[in-house]
Amino acid sequence: MKFAVKTWSSGGGGGRARIGVLQLGNCPTPIETPSLLLSTRKGLPYFISPDLLSSLPSPRSHLLQVCPLHFLDGLSTKTISRVGGLHQMLMLPEYILAAVPRDSIQCLPEADSSNKAGASFETPCGRCLIKPVEYMEMISSMKPNLWATLADEVPAWVSEKRNRTSVDRTLKWLDACIASRPAEGAVFGAIVGGSSLEERKRCAQEVAKRNVSGYWIGGFGLGESRDERSALLSAATESLPQEKPRLICGLGLPEEVLQGVAAGVDLFDSTYIYHLTLGGFGLTFLLDSMEDNISDFQLSSADTDHTKINLRATVYRKDTRPIVEGCSCYTCQNHSRAYINHLLNVHEMLAQILLEIHNTHHFLGFFKAIREAIKVGKFEEFEHKFVQARRHQLAAAAV
Repeated sequence: MKFAVKTWSSGGGGGRARIGVLQLGNCPTPIETPSLLLSTRKGLPYFISPDLLSSLPSPRSHLLQVCPLHFLDGLSTKTISRVGGLHQMLMLPEYILAAVPRDSIQCLPEADSSNKAGASFETPCGRCLIKPVEYMEMISSMKPNLWATLADEVPAWVSEKRNRTSVDRTLKWLDACIASRPAEGAVFGAIVGGSSLEERKRCAQEVAKRNVSGYWIGGFGLGESRDERSALLSAATESLPQEKPRLICGLGLPEEVLQGVAAGVDLFDSTYIYHLTLGGFGLTFLLDSMEDNISDFQLSSADTDHTKINLRATVYRKDTRPIVEGCSCYTCQNHSRAYINHLLNVHEMLAQILLEIHNTHHFLGFFKAIREAIKVGKFEEFEHKFVQARRHQLAAAAV
């Protein structure tokens, strides 16, 4: 794996937002960061079939997040290894697979049941305790391009003592994972610490001393407030080497992504897309980072908060427009809001397929707009305008 920082934001607040270039051997084209990891179920997006992956922007859509715990109720590690790993099994040789123990959709950490032997997760198979040696068996068989080490993630409300214990366990498991790591795949060291600034900083400083290729910042999206999050992100990132990439899980909303980018995070998961798609929503917010009037969104309806529309609503029953006028995704080029409304109301799975294609395409465009704003030195302005517009419109919708 090769990673290089090309551009830094030039605004206030230290200018930690950055443009990076990530290069992995099997992906022929370098990928610019900040970028999005597409959430998957056993290696494939939840609703998009492999033959439709090519309809998404390339190579921005070539980053797939895989949770090894998804395979607990499927093929054994020996079978996956015999096939040649996930790339061979999925027939996606040019895609980058990033393995992370936590899946913010189906496999959430269960801090109360974790102990010194391993981390506990709530999975579709029930509550499972995963030990470092078992986790490394999964990683060795799946052969991902990059993988995060096992971590003891805790929610924001635990005690200072529990935060300290989570850091000690995570560092111990990090050393165990590094000692038994496979020859292939870049290692991302896990950084935890809950809501404690001191423990976040201590964990980051210790992980930075290890021989890892990047960093996975865990423990977010587990109850912390927006005001707490900025300080926690800064505590984790300011102690890390600038030349290595940072990955984070649990920041899904556009405002949360902007917080992560401002702190210098490079890779984000995409559970937001899954929840939107399942709820029947389509993203609609403007993507032009240089728009003077970014709060002038395209839609004004009781069924929208100006960033998304609810396509289950009856107002779209006879609406022949695409989800977003001018959008180049497959869904908007070929289907109308009325058709998707019909599919949703008759419970046809094609509705989720078309919505996930559009929402993924649109959210990838959001990340592109972020990168463009950083390149021209206006990321802080872009973030401020976007967040203020979002707050204004949510307040207006609540009236």
